[in-house]
Amino acid sequence: MTGRDGVIGAAAALNGRISLNRAIVQIGGQSLFCGLEDFKAVVKEHPQLQSLMGAHEQALFAQAQQSAACNATHQLENRLARWLLRAADLHGGDKLDLTQEYLAEMLGVRRTSVTVIAHTLQQAGMIRYARGRIQLTDLTALQDTACECYQAVKLNYEAMLHPSNV
Repeated sequence: MTGRDGVIGAAAALNGRISLNRAIVQIGGQSLFCGLEDFKAVVKEHPQLQSLMGAHEQALFAQAQQSAACNATHQLENRLARWLLRAADLHGGDKLDLTQEYLAEMLGVRRTSVTVIAHTLQQAGMIRYARGRIQLTDLTALQDTACECYQAVKLNYEAMLHPSNV
């Protein structure tokens, strides 16, 4: 997952090969596009940008590893809370346009399982959910419900990309 402060395809600019990522836009917003050759030229001229792009790729790789481990070991309620919190962090707001079908695909479960857990989170007052729109209403309770993977990814991301803040 990447968001408002992320980059897709940075690996191609770093090593001159192909992008290792496939991007799917799930939550609308604004973005910028830069052609690969132009981006390579800018990265070559600015070593600090090259370093930042390398750190970003490492953060994405670490996030993917953490997510794989999380999906194998944690309960769906904890994983859904983690995923919603991370999506909100990357989106920059507490309102997310996400379908149950998409959430099920991201979490590797059936849509009916997401329906049950989303209902549980809504009954607990953590979210409001209606027709593909989710509003996070109690972030503290949602963070308490999320597994430790949420904080692990968040701290790793901050350490890699904003080391002066850690």
